[in-house]
Amino acid sequence: MLAHGLGSRRGAWKPVIDLLASHREVLAVDLAGFGDSPPAPVPSAQRVADHADRLQGFFEEQGLERPHFGGSSLGGGVALELARRRAVRSATAFSPIGFWGRAGEAWCRWLLRAEYEAGRRLPGPSSERARAALARLPLFLVAFGRPLHVPAREVLETAARGVAAPGFLDALRYGLDYRLTDPEALRGTPLTIAWGRRDVLLPPWTQARRARRLLPWARHIILSRCGHVPFYDDPPLCAQILREGSESR
Repeated sequence: MLAHGLGSRRGAWKPVIDLLASHREVLAVDLAGFGDSPPAPVPSAQRVADHADRLQGFFEEQGLERPHFGGSSLGGGVALELARRRAVRSATAFSPIGFWGRAGEAWCRWLLRAEYEAGRRLPGPSSERARAALARLPLFLVAFGRPLHVPAREVLETAARGVAAPGFLDALRYGLDYRLTDPEALRGTPLTIAWGRRDVLLPPWTQARRARRLLPWARHIILSRCGHVPFYDDPPLCAQILREGSESR
């Protein structure tokens, strides 16, 4: 099962799903307030623990017994929480939240809000190509390490769905209120942490190092040409990381 980050949707995983589908059954979900999922019942129910609660309920409804789980950014924090609860068989987290200090958290909130405001104020050129070219700049800063590899329609849909997501501002306020404070509780669940070297939202030179220090038994990977959301930057590598993480037990 796969869960996206703040402002994204399950479609962010499309290049990886296409590569994984021949090896495993793959489910990608929209977190509450994003994509096609309704908003959380109250604004504050956008915290990592709330998403984990809802996903555990979904596991039970669907008869899924401890699935392998992959998460990106906010979804990576959810992956860590599910691993802490022993609710998943393995966890693979791409640039997960939870390893920042106050300055890193403030930077993340500011940049995501700036991206959101930029998306709301983009002019509306007549052609899809022109609109995509304008949208690539904020996405380059926040999401993709290789934005020219992303199809124009995906750029436009990512930008439009992020701005329109009813859960965006609530998640920005409450969903980032998370730090990994009990790393020893994750022992026993196979864990992979992958970080894009070009990630400017959650910089690897600080946060990936902190993750390695707190979770020395986990598998740690740096993705050389990837940004914060690496699935269009290098789909085969991301799919390989997910497959290997799910085969660790």
